[in-house]
Amino acid sequence: MTREKERENAGAGTLPIVMPGILDIPADGGQPSLLGGVCPSCGVRYFPRPSRCRGCLGPVEESPVGAKGVVYSFTVIRIRAPLGLPEPYAIGYVDLEESALRVFCLLDPQAVEMFRIGIPVRLAVGALGRDARGAPCLRPYFTPSVPGPRGAA
Repeated sequence: MTREKERENAGAGTLPIVMPGILDIPADGGQPSLLGGVCPSCGVRYFPRPSRCRGCLGPVEESPVGAKGVVYSFTVIRIRAPLGLPEPYAIGYVDLEESALRVFCLLDPQAVEMFRIGIPVRLAVGALGRDARGAPCLRPYFTPSVPGPRGAA
């Protein structure tokens, strides 16, 4: 989904994405993907996408970085959550299959007891918490790729 489409959806009554430019959400309801970037000069991949490559200082083009991966490490946080996130909630690092990037991310708060190092996960997007201004928003999170509390498969 382009940034223009994100703005149209926000204006049409759907919730805005917590950080514009980080998600591609197909209009047909297909699998969302994280959007990052790739430097066309040196091939370095990024998430989130910077405007310039840290290596060669060239421009970075928008590029999907993935929707499936494996949990590298995680922790469950059982104290009061920030920004209205459900309690408890989990965060961790996921190694993405498509880009070989390791991303720090929110993990499915409905599946905190299912997470283990090495478990396969897929990207999901849902209304979780509030943004910095206190408004409800959509957040990306990874959920187990095996059947679980949300029916993930």
